[in-house]
Amino acid sequence: MSTPAMEAVFSPAAVVQSMMDVEAALVRAQAKAGLMPPSAAQAIVSLCRAELYDVPSLLAAAPAAGSLAMPTVQRLRETVALFDPGAAVYVHRNACAQDIVDTAMVLCTREALRIMDDDLQALCGQLLELARQHDAVPMLGRTLMQPAQVISLRFKIMNWLMPLVRSAEALRGHAREALRLQLGGPVGTLESLGTDADQVSRLLSEDLALPVADMCWHTQRDRWIRLATELGVLCGSLGKLAQDLALLAQPEVDEIVEAPTDTRGSCIALPHKHNPIAAQQALAATQRAPHRVAALLGCMAQAHERGLGQWPAELAEWSSLMGQTHGALLALGRALTAPDVRTTRMRANVDAQLGLVASERLELLLTPRLGRPRTDAVVQALIQRVRQGQGSLQEMVRQSLEQGELPAQAVSSRELTDLFDVQSIARWADSRVEGTLRLAGQRLEALAAQPFI
Repeated sequence: MSTPAMEAVFSPAAVVQSMMDVEAALVRAQAKAGLMPPSAAQAIVSLCRAELYDVPSLLAAAPAAGSLAMPTVQRLRETVALFDPGAAVYVHRNACAQDIVDTAMVLCTREALRIMDDDLQALCGQLLELARQHDAVPMLGRTLMQPAQVISLRFKIMNWLMPLVRSAEALRGHAREALRLQLGGPVGTLESLGTDADQVSRLLSEDLALPVADMCWHTQRDRWIRLATELGVLCGSLGKLAQDLALLAQPEVDEIVEAPTDTRGSCIALPHKHNPIAAQQALAATQRAPHRVAALLGCMAQAHERGLGQWPAELAEWSSLMGQTHGALLALGRALTAPDVRTTRMRANVDAQLGLVASERLELLLTPRLGRPRTDAVVQALIQRVRQGQGSLQEMVRQSLEQGELPAQAVSSRELTDLFDVQSIARWADSRVEGTLRLAGQRLEALAAQPFI
Protein backbone atom coordinates (compact mmCIF):
# COMPACT_ATOMS: atom_id res chain seq x y z
CA MET A 1 0.00 0.00 0.00
CA SER A 2 1.52 3.26 -1.14
CA THR A 3 0.15 6.80 -1.07
CA PRO A 4 -0.53 9.42 -3.75
CA ALA A 5 2.29 11.56 -2.31
CA MET A 6 4.89 8.78 -2.56
CA GLU A 7 3.63 7.71 -5.97
CA ALA A 8 4.11 11.30 -7.16
CA VAL A 9 7.60 11.58 -5.69
CA PHE A 10 8.76 8.30 -7.25
CA SER A 11 6.70 8.44 -10.44
CA PRO A 12 8.62 7.78 -13.67
CA ALA A 13 8.23 11.41 -14.69
CA ALA A 14 9.50 12.63 -11.31
CA VAL A 15 12.50 10.30 -11.38
CA VAL A 16 13.37 11.37 -14.93
CA GLN A 17 13.03 15.01 -13.89
CA SER A 18 15.34 14.39 -10.94
CA MET A 19 17.93 12.91 -13.31
CA MET A 20 17.49 15.93 -15.56
CA ASP A 21 18.00 18.17 -12.52
CA VAL A 22 21.29 16.41 -11.81
CA GLU A 23 22.41 16.74 -15.45
CA ALA A 24 21.52 20.45 -15.42
CA ALA A 25 23.37 21.03 -12.16
CA LEU A 26 26.37 19.09 -13.51
CA VAL A 27 26.79 21.34 -16.56
CA ARG A 28 26.23 24.49 -14.50
CA ALA A 29 28.98 23.37 -12.12
CA GLN A 30 31.38 22.60 -14.97
CA ALA A 31 30.61 25.92 -16.66
CA LYS A 32 31.39 27.78 -13.42
CA ALA A 33 34.64 25.82 -13.19
CA GLY A 34 35.54 26.96 -16.72
CA LEU A 35 35.25 23.48 -18.24
CA MET A 36 32.59 24.37 -20.80
CA PRO A 37 31.15 27.52 -22.37
CA PRO A 38 28.32 29.04 -20.32
CA SER A 39 26.23 29.17 -23.50
CA ALA A 40 26.56 25.40 -23.91
CA ALA A 41 25.52 24.85 -20.31
CA GLN A 42 22.52 27.13 -20.79
CA ALA A 43 21.46 25.27 -23.91
CA ILE A 44 21.58 21.96 -22.06
CA VAL A 45 19.83 23.29 -18.95
CA SER A 46 16.96 24.68 -21.02
CA LEU A 47 16.19 21.18 -22.30
CA CYS A 48 16.45 19.35 -18.95
CA ARG A 49 12.68 19.18 -18.60
CA ALA A 50 10.99 15.82 -18.37
CA GLU A 51 7.79 17.04 -20.03
CA LEU A 52 9.73 17.45 -23.29
CA TYR A 53 10.39 13.72 -23.50
CA ASP A 54 8.42 10.53 -23.99
CA VAL A 55 8.91 9.07 -20.52
CA PRO A 56 7.20 5.71 -21.28
CA SER A 57 9.63 5.17 -24.16
CA LEU A 58 12.57 5.94 -21.87
CA LEU A 59 11.25 3.35 -19.42
CA ALA A 60 10.85 0.81 -22.20
CA ALA A 61 14.46 1.36 -23.28
CA ALA A 62 15.91 1.13 -19.76
CA PRO A 63 16.11 -2.70 -19.40
CA ALA A 64 18.22 -3.16 -22.53
CA ALA A 65 20.40 -0.17 -21.62
CA GLY A 66 21.02 -1.35 -18.07
CA SER A 67 19.56 1.70 -16.35
CA LEU A 68 17.08 4.50 -16.94
CA ALA A 69 19.95 6.98 -17.06
CA MET A 70 21.31 5.67 -20.36
CA PRO A 71 18.27 6.33 -22.61
CA THR A 72 17.55 9.54 -20.71
CA VAL A 73 21.02 10.92 -21.34
CA GLN A 74 20.93 9.76 -24.96
CA ARG A 75 17.61 11.50 -25.64
CA LEU A 76 18.86 14.63 -23.88
CA ARG A 77 22.02 14.63 -26.03
CA GLU A 78 20.04 14.12 -29.22
CA THR A 79 17.62 16.90 -28.34
CA VAL A 80 20.40 19.35 -27.48
CA ALA A 81 22.10 18.52 -30.77
CA LEU A 82 18.98 19.61 -32.65
CA PHE A 83 19.26 23.13 -31.23
CA ASP A 84 22.98 23.49 -30.48
CA PRO A 85 25.24 20.77 -31.91
CA GLY A 86 28.25 22.28 -30.20
CA ALA A 87 26.64 22.01 -26.79
CA ALA A 88 25.67 18.36 -27.23
CA VAL A 89 29.24 17.17 -26.65
CA TYR A 90 29.08 18.52 -23.08
CA VAL A 91 26.01 16.50 -22.05
CA HIS A 92 26.77 14.04 -19.23
CA ARG A 93 30.49 14.78 -19.37
CA ASN A 94 32.65 13.51 -16.47
CA ALA A 95 29.88 11.47 -14.81
CA CYS A 96 28.61 7.91 -15.04
CA ALA A 97 25.07 6.55 -15.15
CA GLN A 98 25.17 5.52 -11.50
CA ASP A 99 26.18 9.05 -10.47
CA ILE A 100 23.05 10.38 -12.12
CA VAL A 101 20.67 7.71 -10.85
CA ASP A 102 22.01 7.63 -7.28
CA THR A 103 21.91 11.41 -6.95
CA ALA A 104 18.44 11.54 -8.50
CA MET A 105 17.23 8.94 -6.00
CA VAL A 106 18.76 11.00 -3.20
CA LEU A 107 16.76 14.01 -4.41
CA CYS A 108 13.54 11.97 -4.59
CA THR A 109 14.21 10.40 -1.20
CA ARG A 110 14.85 13.77 0.38
CA GLU A 111 11.44 14.97 -0.77
CA ALA A 112 9.79 11.72 0.35
CA LEU A 113 11.38 11.91 3.80
CA ARG A 114 10.31 15.52 4.24
CA ILE A 115 6.72 14.44 3.63
CA MET A 116 7.06 11.47 5.97
CA ASP A 117 8.73 13.59 8.63
CA ASP A 118 5.72 15.92 8.69
CA ASP A 119 3.26 13.04 8.93
CA LEU A 120 5.31 11.18 11.54
CA GLN A 121 5.45 14.29 13.71
CA ALA A 122 1.70 14.74 13.25
CA LEU A 123 1.06 11.15 14.38
CA CYS A 124 3.33 11.64 17.39
CA GLY A 125 1.44 14.84 18.20
CA GLN A 126 -1.87 12.98 18.11
CA LEU A 127 -0.57 10.37 20.54
CA LEU A 128 0.97 12.99 22.81
CA GLU A 129 -2.30 14.91 22.99
CA LEU A 130 -4.22 11.69 23.66
CA ALA A 131 -1.88 10.88 26.53
CA ARG A 132 -2.24 14.36 28.00
CA GLN A 133 -6.03 14.19 27.84
CA HIS A 134 -6.37 11.02 29.90
CA ASP A 135 -5.22 11.26 33.48
CA ALA A 136 -5.08 8.12 35.64
CA VAL A 137 -7.47 6.06 33.52
CA PRO A 138 -7.25 2.40 34.65
CA MET A 139 -7.07 -0.27 32.00
CA LEU A 140 -5.90 -3.83 31.79
CA GLY A 141 -2.32 -4.55 30.98
CA ARG A 142 -2.21 -7.70 28.90
CA THR A 143 0.64 -10.17 28.54
CA LEU A 144 0.62 -13.25 26.31
CA MET A 145 -2.80 -11.97 25.14
CA GLN A 146 -4.22 -12.45 28.65
CA PRO A 147 -5.25 -9.99 31.40
CA ALA A 148 -2.24 -9.38 33.63
CA GLN A 149 -2.27 -6.31 35.90
CA VAL A 150 -3.71 -2.83 35.88
CA ILE A 151 -1.87 -0.11 33.99
CA SER A 152 -3.15 3.26 32.79
CA LEU A 153 -4.21 4.46 29.38
CA ARG A 154 -1.46 7.08 29.47
CA PHE A 155 1.13 4.39 30.17
CA LYS A 156 -0.07 2.39 27.17
CA ILE A 157 -0.07 5.39 24.85
CA MET A 158 3.50 6.25 25.86
CA ASN A 159 4.45 2.68 24.92
CA TRP A 160 3.25 3.53 21.42
CA LEU A 161 4.66 7.04 21.26
CA MET A 162 8.27 6.76 22.36
CA PRO A 163 9.48 4.38 19.60
CA LEU A 164 7.95 6.76 17.05
CA VAL A 165 9.72 9.77 18.59
CA ARG A 166 13.00 7.88 18.48
CA SER A 167 12.44 6.93 14.84
CA ALA A 168 11.65 10.55 13.94
CA GLU A 169 14.98 11.58 15.45
CA ALA A 170 16.91 8.64 14.00
CA LEU A 171 15.52 9.17 10.49
CA ARG A 172 16.84 12.71 10.50
CA GLY A 173 20.26 11.53 11.59
CA HIS A 174 20.41 8.75 9.00
CA ALA A 175 19.11 11.13 6.31
CA ARG A 176 21.89 13.61 7.06
CA GLU A 177 24.41 10.82 6.57
CA ALA A 178 22.84 9.11 3.57
CA LEU A 179 21.50 11.95 1.44
CA ARG A 180 24.77 12.93 -0.21
CA LEU A 181 25.98 13.78 -3.65
CA GLN A 182 27.14 10.88 -5.78
CA LEU A 183 29.85 11.87 -8.27
CA GLY A 184 32.66 9.49 -9.03
CA GLY A 185 32.79 8.79 -12.74
CA PRO A 186 33.27 5.25 -14.05
CA VAL A 187 35.33 3.85 -11.13
CA GLY A 188 34.85 6.52 -8.50
CA THR A 189 38.10 8.48 -8.90
CA LEU A 190 36.86 11.38 -11.12
CA GLU A 191 40.09 11.00 -13.07
CA SER A 192 38.64 12.78 -16.10
CA LEU A 193 38.18 15.97 -14.08
CA GLY A 194 41.73 15.93 -12.80
CA THR A 195 42.54 18.87 -10.55
CA ASP A 196 39.06 20.28 -11.11
CA ALA A 197 37.37 17.30 -9.43
CA ASP A 198 36.98 18.87 -5.99
CA GLN A 199 35.79 22.22 -7.35
CA VAL A 200 33.18 20.63 -9.61
CA SER A 201 32.00 18.41 -6.75
CA ARG A 202 31.67 21.42 -4.49
CA LEU A 203 29.79 23.48 -7.07
CA LEU A 204 27.46 20.59 -7.85
CA SER A 205 26.92 20.04 -4.14
CA GLU A 206 25.95 23.68 -3.64
CA ASP A 207 23.62 23.65 -6.64
CA LEU A 208 21.71 20.57 -5.44
CA ALA A 209 22.01 21.41 -1.71
CA LEU A 210 23.53 17.99 -1.05
CA PRO A 211 26.66 17.43 1.04
CA VAL A 212 29.75 16.10 -0.70
CA ALA A 213 30.53 12.54 0.41
CA ASP A 214 33.95 11.77 1.86
CA MET A 215 34.45 9.60 -1.22
CA CYS A 216 32.39 8.08 -3.98
CA TRP A 217 29.83 5.63 -2.55
CA HIS A 218 29.02 3.56 -5.65
CA THR A 219 29.53 0.35 -3.67
CA GLN A 220 29.59 1.83 -0.16
CA ARG A 221 25.89 1.37 0.50
CA ASP A 222 26.05 1.27 4.30
CA ARG A 223 24.70 4.77 4.98
CA TRP A 224 22.00 4.37 2.36
CA ILE A 225 20.87 1.01 3.74
CA ARG A 226 20.99 2.22 7.37
CA LEU A 227 18.39 4.75 6.33
CA ALA A 228 16.30 1.92 4.91
CA THR A 229 16.67 -0.17 8.06
CA GLU A 230 15.42 2.74 10.17
CA LEU A 231 12.34 2.89 7.94
CA GLY A 232 11.93 -0.82 8.64
CA VAL A 233 12.19 -0.19 12.39
CA LEU A 234 9.62 2.58 12.09
CA CYS A 235 7.30 0.18 10.26
CA GLY A 236 7.74 -2.32 13.08
CA SER A 237 6.64 0.30 15.64
CA LEU A 238 3.72 1.36 13.45
CA GLY A 239 2.70 -2.28 13.07
CA LYS A 240 2.69 -2.74 16.85
CA LEU A 241 0.46 0.32 17.24
CA ALA A 242 -1.88 -0.86 14.49
CA GLN A 243 -2.17 -4.33 15.99
CA ASP A 244 -2.90 -2.99 19.46
CA LEU A 245 -5.59 -0.68 18.09
CA ALA A 246 -7.20 -3.56 16.23
CA LEU A 247 -7.19 -5.76 19.34
CA LEU A 248 -8.59 -2.98 21.52
CA ALA A 249 -11.39 -2.48 18.98
CA GLN A 250 -12.64 -6.06 19.26
CA PRO A 251 -16.18 -6.01 20.65
CA GLU A 252 -15.10 -8.31 23.45
CA VAL A 253 -12.64 -5.59 24.51
CA ASP A 254 -14.24 -2.44 23.04
CA GLU A 255 -11.82 0.05 24.60
CA ILE A 256 -10.60 2.16 21.64
CA VAL A 257 -12.53 2.19 18.39
CA GLU A 258 -11.78 4.01 15.14
CA ALA A 259 -14.27 6.80 14.68
CA PRO A 260 -16.62 6.04 11.77
CA THR A 261 -15.79 8.15 8.71
CA ASP A 262 -18.28 8.01 5.85
CA THR A 263 -18.67 4.29 5.18
CA ARG A 264 -15.15 3.30 6.18
CA GLY A 265 -15.31 0.20 8.36
CA SER A 266 -18.88 -0.75 7.52
CA CYS A 267 -19.71 -4.24 6.33
CA ILE A 268 -22.46 -4.72 3.76
CA ALA A 269 -23.07 -8.38 4.57
CA LEU A 270 -22.81 -7.95 8.36
CA PRO A 271 -24.10 -4.47 9.23
CA HIS A 272 -23.46 -4.93 12.94
CA LYS A 273 -19.69 -4.92 12.30
CA HIS A 274 -17.41 -1.89 12.44
CA ASN A 275 -14.10 -3.02 10.98
CA PRO A 276 -10.81 -1.36 12.02
CA ILE A 277 -9.93 -0.46 8.45
CA ALA A 278 -7.18 2.05 9.24
CA ALA A 279 -5.41 -0.48 11.45
CA GLN A 280 -5.84 -3.10 8.73
CA GLN A 281 -4.29 -0.79 6.13
CA ALA A 282 -1.37 0.03 8.41
CA LEU A 283 -0.74 -3.64 9.15
CA ALA A 284 -0.93 -4.54 5.46
CA ALA A 285 1.70 -1.91 4.71
CA THR A 286 4.06 -2.76 7.56
CA GLN A 287 3.88 -6.52 7.00
CA ARG A 288 5.93 -6.18 3.82
CA ALA A 289 8.57 -3.79 5.13
CA PRO A 290 10.87 -6.46 6.62
CA HIS A 291 11.09 -8.17 3.23
CA ARG A 292 12.01 -4.89 1.55
CA VAL A 293 14.70 -4.20 4.14
CA ALA A 294 16.05 -7.74 3.86
CA ALA A 295 16.24 -7.39 0.07
CA LEU A 296 18.08 -4.09 0.42
CA LEU A 297 20.55 -5.61 2.87
CA GLY A 298 21.10 -8.37 0.35
CA CYS A 299 22.06 -5.76 -2.24
CA MET A 300 25.07 -4.55 -0.28
CA ALA A 301 27.52 -7.16 -1.58
CA GLN A 302 28.39 -5.23 -4.73
CA ALA A 303 31.42 -6.40 -6.64
CA HIS A 304 34.58 -4.29 -6.88
CA GLU A 305 33.97 -0.63 -7.83
CA ARG A 306 30.54 -0.99 -9.48
CA GLY A 307 28.06 -3.71 -8.70
CA LEU A 308 26.34 -6.07 -11.11
CA GLY A 309 22.63 -6.63 -10.50
CA GLN A 310 22.51 -5.51 -6.87
CA TRP A 311 22.22 -1.83 -7.69
CA PRO A 312 19.17 -2.21 -9.99
CA ALA A 313 17.60 -4.59 -7.47
CA GLU A 314 18.07 -1.98 -4.77
CA LEU A 315 16.27 0.60 -6.87
CA ALA A 316 13.32 -1.75 -7.31
CA GLU A 317 12.83 -2.05 -3.53
CA TRP A 318 13.47 1.53 -2.47
CA SER A 319 10.31 3.33 -3.55
CA SER A 320 8.13 0.45 -2.33
CA LEU A 321 9.59 0.72 1.17
CA MET A 322 8.95 4.47 1.13
CA GLY A 323 5.38 4.00 -0.04
CA GLN A 324 4.56 1.34 2.53
CA THR A 325 5.99 3.35 5.39
CA HIS A 326 4.05 6.43 4.40
CA GLY A 327 0.91 4.38 3.86
CA ALA A 328 1.09 3.07 7.42
CA LEU A 329 1.68 6.58 8.77
CA LEU A 330 -1.34 8.02 7.02
CA ALA A 331 -3.60 5.11 7.97
CA LEU A 332 -2.74 5.44 11.66
CA GLY A 333 -3.13 9.19 11.44
CA ARG A 334 -6.71 8.58 10.30
CA ALA A 335 -7.29 6.06 13.08
CA LEU A 336 -6.17 8.56 15.72
CA THR A 337 -7.80 11.68 14.32
CA ALA A 338 -10.86 11.28 16.56
CA PRO A 339 -10.74 7.83 18.17
CA ASP A 340 -13.62 6.73 20.37
CA VAL A 341 -11.78 6.18 23.67
CA ARG A 342 -14.13 4.26 25.96
CA THR A 343 -12.70 4.77 29.42
CA THR A 344 -15.82 3.42 31.09
CA ARG A 345 -15.36 0.16 29.24
CA MET A 346 -11.69 0.07 30.25
CA ARG A 347 -12.72 0.24 33.90
CA ALA A 348 -15.44 -2.35 33.35
CA ASN A 349 -12.91 -4.76 31.85
CA VAL A 350 -10.70 -4.28 34.90
CA ASP A 351 -13.62 -4.85 37.28
CA ALA A 352 -14.65 -7.96 35.33
CA GLN A 353 -11.44 -9.63 36.51
CA LEU A 354 -12.92 -9.64 40.06
CA GLY A 355 -9.72 -8.39 41.62
CA LEU A 356 -7.51 -11.20 40.29
CA VAL A 357 -5.26 -8.60 38.68
CA ALA A 358 -4.20 -7.66 42.24
CA SER A 359 -3.22 -11.21 43.22
CA GLU A 360 0.51 -10.46 43.04
CA ARG A 361 0.05 -7.42 45.28
CA LEU A 362 -1.72 -9.65 47.81
CA GLU A 363 1.04 -12.23 47.63
CA LEU A 364 3.76 -9.63 48.16
CA LEU A 365 1.90 -8.31 51.21
CA LEU A 366 1.34 -11.70 52.81
CA THR A 367 4.69 -13.40 52.18
CA PRO A 368 6.71 -11.56 54.87
CA ARG A 369 3.93 -12.25 57.39
CA LEU A 370 2.93 -15.82 56.58
CA GLY A 371 6.01 -17.16 54.81
CA ARG A 372 6.24 -18.32 51.21
CA PRO A 373 4.65 -21.82 51.44
CA ARG A 374 1.61 -20.73 53.40
CA THR A 375 1.13 -17.58 51.30
CA ASP A 376 1.23 -19.57 48.07
CA ALA A 377 -1.36 -22.01 49.39
CA VAL A 378 -3.65 -19.26 50.71
CA VAL A 379 -3.52 -17.13 47.56
CA GLN A 380 -4.11 -20.09 45.24
CA ALA A 381 -7.09 -21.19 47.35
CA LEU A 382 -8.55 -17.68 47.21
CA ILE A 383 -8.06 -17.50 43.44
CA GLN A 384 -9.80 -20.85 43.04
CA ARG A 385 -12.83 -19.58 44.95
CA VAL A 386 -13.03 -16.51 42.70
CA ARG A 387 -12.92 -18.73 39.64
CA GLN A 388 -15.68 -20.88 41.09
CA GLY A 389 -17.90 -17.79 41.21
CA GLN A 390 -17.95 -17.27 44.98
CA GLY A 391 -17.08 -13.56 44.70
CA SER A 392 -14.24 -11.15 44.05
CA LEU A 393 -10.74 -11.65 45.41
CA GLN A 394 -11.24 -8.76 47.80
CA GLU A 395 -14.42 -10.37 49.12
CA MET A 396 -12.68 -13.72 49.50
CA VAL A 397 -9.86 -12.15 51.53
CA ARG A 398 -12.34 -10.36 53.78
CA GLN A 399 -14.34 -13.55 54.21
CA SER A 400 -11.18 -15.50 55.11
CA LEU A 401 -10.30 -12.89 57.74
CA GLU A 402 -13.81 -12.99 59.21
CA GLN A 403 -13.82 -16.79 59.34
CA GLY A 404 -10.34 -16.99 60.85
CA GLU A 405 -8.76 -18.73 57.86
CA LEU A 406 -6.36 -15.83 57.77
CA PRO A 407 -4.98 -14.37 61.02
CA ALA A 408 -6.45 -10.96 61.79
CA GLN A 409 -3.00 -9.35 61.66
CA ALA A 410 -2.35 -10.69 58.13
CA VAL A 411 -4.13 -7.83 56.38
CA SER A 412 -5.50 -4.65 57.92
CA SER A 413 -8.73 -3.09 56.70
CA ARG A 414 -6.81 -0.16 55.22
CA GLU A 415 -4.36 -2.46 53.49
CA LEU A 416 -7.19 -4.50 52.03
CA THR A 417 -8.77 -1.37 50.55
CA ASP A 418 -5.43 -0.14 49.17
CA LEU A 419 -4.67 -3.52 47.59
CA PHE A 420 -7.65 -3.24 45.28
CA ASP A 421 -7.62 0.54 44.74
CA VAL A 422 -7.60 0.51 40.95
CA GLN A 423 -7.52 4.28 40.68
CA SER A 424 -4.41 4.45 42.83
CA ILE A 425 -2.73 1.80 40.67
CA ALA A 426 -3.52 3.83 37.54
CA ARG A 427 -2.05 6.95 39.15
CA TRP A 428 1.09 4.97 39.90
CA ALA A 429 1.31 3.86 36.25
CA ASP A 430 0.91 7.49 35.18
CA SER A 431 3.71 8.53 37.51
CA ARG A 432 6.04 6.04 35.83
CA VAL A 433 5.72 7.94 32.54
CA GLU A 434 5.33 11.47 33.86
CA GLY A 435 8.89 12.39 32.99
CA THR A 436 8.71 10.53 29.70
CA LEU A 437 5.57 12.42 28.72
CA ARG A 438 7.27 15.73 29.45
CA LEU A 439 10.41 14.67 27.58
CA ALA A 440 8.40 13.50 24.56
CA GLY A 441 6.79 16.92 24.31
CA GLN A 442 10.18 18.63 24.45
CA ARG A 443 11.69 16.34 21.83
CA LEU A 444 8.77 16.85 19.47
CA GLU A 445 9.01 20.62 19.92
CA ALA A 446 12.72 20.42 19.06
CA LEU A 447 11.94 18.43 15.91
CA ALA A 448 9.27 20.90 14.85
CA ALA A 449 11.63 23.85 15.38
CA GLN A 450 14.30 22.47 13.05
CA PRO A 451 13.98 21.91 9.29
CA PHE A 452 14.19 18.27 8.25
CA ILE A 453 17.65 18.61 6.63
